[in-house]
Amino acid sequence: MQGTQKTVDVRKQVLEENSRRAEEIRARFARQGTLVLNLISSPGSGKTTLLEATVAALRERYRIAAIEGDIATERDAERLRAMRIPAHQILTGGACHLDARQVHDALERMELAPVDLLFIENVGNLICPTSYDLGEDFKVALLSVVEGHDKPFKYPGIFARAQVTAITKADLLPHTDFRMDEVHEQVKTLRPEGRIVVTSVRGQPGIGEWLALVEDALIQKRRAGQR
Repeated sequence: MQGTQKTVDVRKQVLEENSRRAEEIRARFARQGTLVLNLISSPGSGKTTLLEATVAALRERYRIAAIEGDIATERDAERLRAMRIPAHQILTGGACHLDARQVHDALERMELAPVDLLFIENVGNLICPTSYDLGEDFKVALLSVVEGHDKPFKYPGIFARAQVTAITKADLLPHTDFRMDEVHEQVKTLRPEGRIVVTSVRGQPGIGEWLALVEDALIQKRRAGQR
């Protein structure tokens, strides 16, 4: 019992310290009017590809930066740097999630000038990143149609916490048995006020709804900051 209590206490301390750092990050970007999104999904769901398409569509109107989390390699950050935006890679060395300290340190290293949009692409995992606040305005859970329609109820933690669920690779729907109606029902059960957007970067329905959501969230944050 004593060992169990010690484990609980250590985890509580870790999460409390994480929350403190996250609030520092949140306060910084509230002052700057920067919208911060934390993207979470299993590996291969299309986070970086969606970010590339988002940057291509919005970079002429907004200042955009990204923080990339991976166990190894800087490939994702390199892809975004090639699009001429600041992108910092956090290598976790085996850890399955980012924490607020890592994001805080990354921001210090980047010496980031004020931006409109900051995307944090978490390590590919539907479990570990769920409990860690990174100072974001909201979490986005990505679910590709090739993963199956049962994921929300199998991984309820993230789909209950994510304000937005983005269905990706929708152009592949004709080649899968993915049931969109079941995903909607599961997500609405877990997060009744949550938003679901359907996206594809290589066909219909495109990413128009996703882009509108991001822009509207930025506008709403800045209006709230002016009150």
